[in-house]
Amino acid sequence: MSPLTGKTVVLGVSGGIAAYKAAEVASQLSQLGAAIHVVMTGNATRFVQPLTFQALTGNAVSVDQFESSALHGMEHITLAERADLVLIAPATANVISKLAAGLADDLLTTTVLATRAPVLIAPAMNANMFAHAATQANLARLHELSYTVIAPDAGRMACGTTGPGRLPAPEFLVEQVIARLVTGDFAGVRLLITAGPTREPIDPVRYLSNHSSGKMGYALAERALARGARVTLISGPTCLPPPTGADLRPVVTAEAMLDATVAAFGECDVLISAAAIADFKPAVTASRKIKKAGRAAMSLELTSTPDLLSVLAERKSRQVMVGFAAETEDLIANAQAKRERKGLDLIVANDVTQPGAGFASDTNLVTLITRDRCEPLPLLTKREVADRVLDAVRQLIP
Repeated sequence: MSPLTGKTVVLGVSGGIAAYKAAEVASQLSQLGAAIHVVMTGNATRFVQPLTFQALTGNAVSVDQFESSALHGMEHITLAERADLVLIAPATANVISKLAAGLADDLLTTTVLATRAPVLIAPAMNANMFAHAATQANLARLHELSYTVIAPDAGRMACGTTGPGRLPAPEFLVEQVIARLVTGDFAGVRLLITAGPTREPIDPVRYLSNHSSGKMGYALAERALARGARVTLISGPTCLPPPTGADLRPVVTAEAMLDATVAAFGECDVLISAAAIADFKPAVTASRKIKKAGRAAMSLELTSTPDLLSVLAERKSRQVMVGFAAETEDLIANAQAKRERKGLDLIVANDVTQPGAGFASDTNLVTLITRDRCEPLPLLTKREVADRVLDAVRQLIP
């Protein structure tokens, strides 16, 4: 049986160039067994014809609540009551402002106001429009109204501007729907995940850090959420949108990451430490910018930072603990030694000198190591690696 068999999804499509991606979303959800009912705004029909969605879903497309095909002019009530979930993708600035204000002047907005189903909203618009204070205030209001806002991707827009505002890939939107409609193998499991780099200040304008992008930790959070887990994500500075549904707790320094992780550790079932935490920090942080003038050289005294995994190992009771080992030589030996030294149940080892396995890459080449097995994986996307890591973690949970 397909995972969405028996589920009904109302897909709202508003008038933006990203409407073409909604056709792929409708197709994928239909293939997963869901009954898809598409509601389009009038402007959306200028970008994609309703017939496209009808062919992909096998259902008539609704645009005007007063059209002759609507059931006694009450189409919004029928759809609202039938829906197990409503997804609006793309959601334009105009639709977002209407929903934030509680307006209902077309079939899409009246359906949203009438439903008791969860509502996912995927904004897509020009980067400047997305950054505008009015749009951000409207998005904050949607959060207050218990709508789930899916953060947009950043990149080059059709209009030529660059920044956050792109509709995420259809596959990602489908994952968000599945995460809310399907009870996965991590249902009820509380995961604590660390991700990204830390920054150790030298002075008010400089810091020590590393090349970590946070992509691996965020992929783990996204896939865990899709499989039903409750996720707390302790993240160093990244440029990534927060995974929808995660309890994101941003930090900057190694000490701040330790404090935040220790505070959450007692409530978790699984810790996955994917962050690249600085091993050293300046012994003294200058209160003012260190000037270059008159200096031919400068020495920087470093001191070690707290070892997060060692601290947590002392507090471990029932938790499954997973760590990462980014190595440049003797991969297996170094990773095994770290697993034993830190008291880890599983360590994910990767040689960052290998093609496709370094920091900021969208792929990774890892080996999963437990006390009694060593499993090298082929080159995979970080989302695929995340699922393989979670598969191994699931076997370790009592």
